[in-house]
Amino acid sequence: MEAHCSVGKLRLERRCVVCLGGIPHLIESFIIIILQNSNLSTSNRSEKMGRLAVALIVSSWVIPMSFLVNLIVPEPYMDEIFHVPQAQQYCVGNFRSWDPMITTPPGLYFLSLAYVGSLFPALLFMQTASYFIKACSVAVLRSTNGFLAVLCSILVHDIIKYLKPSLDDNKTTFYTVVLTLYPLHWFFTFLYYTDVASLTVVLAMYLMCLKKNYMCSALLGAVAVLVRQTNIIWVLFVAYTGVIDLVQAKQKHEGDLFLETKNDHFVSSKGVNISSSLKRRRSGNAIHTAGHGTSLTSLPDHSSVLFSEIQSILLVSWRIKWKLLVSFSPFLALLLAFAAFVVWNGSIVLGAKEAHTVSPHFAQLLYYSLVSCCFMAPVHFSKSQAAILTRSFLKNRPLSLLLWLLVTIISFLLVHYFSIAHPYLLADNRHYLFYLWRKIINAHWSTRYLLVPLYVYCWASILSILAKVQKKVWVLAYFVASAAVLVPAPLIEFRYYTIPFFFLIIHCRITNDRVWFLMGFLYTSVNIFTMIMFLFQPFHWNHEPGIQRFIW
Repeated sequence: MEAHCSVGKLRLERRCVVCLGGIPHLIESFIIIILQNSNLSTSNRSEKMGRLAVALIVSSWVIPMSFLVNLIVPEPYMDEIFHVPQAQQYCVGNFRSWDPMITTPPGLYFLSLAYVGSLFPALLFMQTASYFIKACSVAVLRSTNGFLAVLCSILVHDIIKYLKPSLDDNKTTFYTVVLTLYPLHWFFTFLYYTDVASLTVVLAMYLMCLKKNYMCSALLGAVAVLVRQTNIIWVLFVAYTGVIDLVQAKQKHEGDLFLETKNDHFVSSKGVNISSSLKRRRSGNAIHTAGHGTSLTSLPDHSSVLFSEIQSILLVSWRIKWKLLVSFSPFLALLLAFAAFVVWNGSIVLGAKEAHTVSPHFAQLLYYSLVSCCFMAPVHFSKSQAAILTRSFLKNRPLSLLLWLLVTIISFLLVHYFSIAHPYLLADNRHYLFYLWRKIINAHWSTRYLLVPLYVYCWASILSILAKVQKKVWVLAYFVASAAVLVPAPLIEFRYYTIPFFFLIIHCRITNDRVWFLMGFLYTSVNIFTMIMFLFQPFHWNHEPGIQRFIW
């Protein structure tokens, strides 16, 4: 019997070694694909230096803070008590083991295997898998997120540079560093949670889509869903933005052909050679055409503009339907695979289904608007932004008055009928949300209703800022995607706001350095406070042994 067990153990260890043999190549390929498609090899020296500067700056706080966190909190804490043992099971090749309390797919654990295999390549040549369990310590597993945070900062840098090519390289670096300090992202860099990995892969997927590498984008989308299943919404959002980009490119091409044909006809009819002047004026014509399109979107009747954009996208999409089908078929395949998974699993979540049932938690969308505006307070709560919204309100009276009244009434109804106080929220005083709920939102029966006008203002401010830069259909898609991610979640978790927040702030046109400096100061202050509370203000529960700590 003992011999049989020994043989079985040896086979398991050999399977683990064989499985992990390709892990370093997996993570290496993952990084190379992202960086190569970011045009790293062809970028100029300043862009390379920008990426390097961002990576070094982020590493300068990731490394010492990780050391400090692991020194003071060496054992798994909070949700880590589920994630760490599960990852360690994978480290020994036990891929059939699964903790029923874990709600997310095993994507983070596979990324950790790749990371550990790259850190300790010599282990791949060992004849036993017991070394892997030692390598997959709490500190090493946590450092997976540290590595991904550095990679995430490079992705943010490249996305900002792609969306705003005229932005100065130093400003791009500065804006990226500020965003990496975003408190919900920064804090969980030092713990073994899925949030950093989720944001990193989603941003990588988006960058690949911007570069029109749709196959790679869809593959990264699959990884994103494997890390956190709600990322299927962001996969669809990214695919939708890719369709919009292709449609806009087609419209611009047809516009250029129209201008060229018109000018050629003029030349042939007059017999005058104006090719040289045409070349000089072509860029000006394109700019004039773009400006004309922009003037249409600035009409007071935003609904007609929205319907016009939708109609235009549908018409052009129909003309290039085969190109769209070929380009975005990988996204469609991913969507069908996810639908099959939901049918097979009977739910979106994997474990603890009773505590994470899909619920119509519409108030969550209102909380998100307030939290996002607070973390962008210098933008949304400035005198200039309040003046812009006020002028817009006064300019479009009485229609604006009726609209604001209608939205406010709907928000009151959502707060009254669709606010959910999850048992975890009411019982766990380790989370800051426990105190926010008791001391602010639910301090008095009227408090939750008094916050409604603030929620309405926040969403109005968010949508108005996005509408300055993006098409109405893009803004609508962003709102729908945010709602689809947040509304079904019964538990209020600020961590769920990270991805929609990054999509929001990256696509806002914030060029005032003072605003970015104030946001950086705000983020740093919050980070210092939360980390001090987490590390140096522990407390105890009378009904349960062990040290408790404050966490987001």
